[in-house]
Amino acid sequence: MTKRKYQADVLIAGGGLAGITTTLELLEKGKKVVLFDRDLEEKFGGLANWSFGGMFFVNSPVQQKAGIKDSVDLATKDWFSFAEFGENEYWTKAWAKQYVELSDGWSYDWLSKNGIKFFPVVHWVERGLLQPGNSVPRFHLVWGTGYGLTQRLIFQLNSHQHRGNLTLCFQHRVTDIEFQGGKVTGLSGKDEASGQDFEATGDAVVIASGGVNGSIEKVKANWPKHWGEAPKQMLNGSHEYAIGDLHDAVGNKNGSITHLDRMWNYAAGVHHPKPHFPGHGLSLVPCKSALWLNFKGERMGPMPLVTGYDTRFLVKRICEEPVKYSWQVLNKRIAYKEFAISGSEHNPAVRDKKLFAFLKNILFGNKKLVNEMLRECPDFIVANSLEELTDKIHAASPDHLEFSGAALKASVSAYDQMIDRGPKYFNDEQLRRIAHARQYRGDKLRTCKFQKIVDAKAMPLIAIKLKILSRKSLGGIQTDLQSRVLDNNPNPEKRQPIPGLYAVGEAAGFGGGGVHGKRALEGTFLSGCIITSRLAAADIAKSS
Repeated sequence: MTKRKYQADVLIAGGGLAGITTTLELLEKGKKVVLFDRDLEEKFGGLANWSFGGMFFVNSPVQQKAGIKDSVDLATKDWFSFAEFGENEYWTKAWAKQYVELSDGWSYDWLSKNGIKFFPVVHWVERGLLQPGNSVPRFHLVWGTGYGLTQRLIFQLNSHQHRGNLTLCFQHRVTDIEFQGGKVTGLSGKDEASGQDFEATGDAVVIASGGVNGSIEKVKANWPKHWGEAPKQMLNGSHEYAIGDLHDAVGNKNGSITHLDRMWNYAAGVHHPKPHFPGHGLSLVPCKSALWLNFKGERMGPMPLVTGYDTRFLVKRICEEPVKYSWQVLNKRIAYKEFAISGSEHNPAVRDKKLFAFLKNILFGNKKLVNEMLRECPDFIVANSLEELTDKIHAASPDHLEFSGAALKASVSAYDQMIDRGPKYFNDEQLRRIAHARQYRGDKLRTCKFQKIVDAKAMPLIAIKLKILSRKSLGGIQTDLQSRVLDNNPNPEKRQPIPGLYAVGEAAGFGGGGVHGKRALEGTFLSGCIITSRLAAADIAKSS
């Protein structure tokens, strides 16, 4: 069968947010572009379609209006504190400084010009636990979630004055990068709909294919060695095609691949009731007022696990246990007030821009979502007493027989008795964290006021089995500050750009192959796609 041939100024591998942004910017500069995406056309936009839509900005108009005092200097200190970079991380540190500087207006203004709007209350996440994180709220929620973001930019693509310069090729899997005379000349792969091979030629190639976390095998192979063995069972919250195959292709062409052991996984994964692919999981926003227990039913400690402060700490602590899954125990009142699932699919009020429905959920709780998960997700167990809850946990799986009813009762009783003594006598770090969270208006309405677990007015009890959820790659293809892929010279400071080859978004670890270091300040993933892609497009236009 004859190979199908394509030609353009620029070839882009990947149709997620990074690929779309790069394409839009290149069309603006009059370039001819072919964009290849492995997925179906109706899924154009990739994992960003399913995201909640949080974006990291510094000193934004939304922050200013809310009276939040932020600055590049403060955000840079927070970033470096959370990242814990090593001494010799030249490119990741340089990227971090550039990233924060470009988060002050540059990204926000571009999105605003493209019709993206943000919810007026900024969320405060990753505040820091054992070291400072976000000193002030910076998580800006796109009104319309990640789905609204991608669909708006796709609309901009399709209505662009230079739309005739764009060829979109869906169900086209890129498998290799072509070189001639030391310069990138094109891409090759297969049209998976027809089975026909293709080859494409262009002056520049942009890798926008996502990270490696859609491959549980690669996640386990790159699991941080100092954390011991990876969990035997993990759920997949990434994109099913984010499998790192183009990382391998870049590596085979002497490109630098770095920090794949740095990942942004989540501690509170549950099975998707209607999975889109095998092993598909959802990331819960863990309830702050729930008790977080290990596989035996013992309260996790000595520092209690509470969401919103340090996601990496949660994952690390759970993975220190001999059995690497956990439980949250709560009641229906807590669930109605605090329960949420990250992503556009389970936040239709925000996704569909229904303000009244959104405010109703905030004020009265998302009862529909809670009841749906109680009915349809096998990881939720409901009972009317601690004894019944223990029996049902044991009955759910032979793996649960180590769960101790005595440990559960001791954990719950100690916590509830502390609440009975009153706030003046709270000597429990979880209750202190709840009190701290409730001081900020973005959390007060979504956090219970010191709710006991066993409470006749709040029954029934709920236990949620939580697994580690694979999500984002913080490492990846190493790039310079223009998103040009660097070679694999043993001396990082002497690495040179590979002519014509770029990497953007998660494929590049959101910048430099590891701009976040060990931790992300959240909201930095979608923003990273925008920043890396715009820089790549600007350099391509300048160089041609």
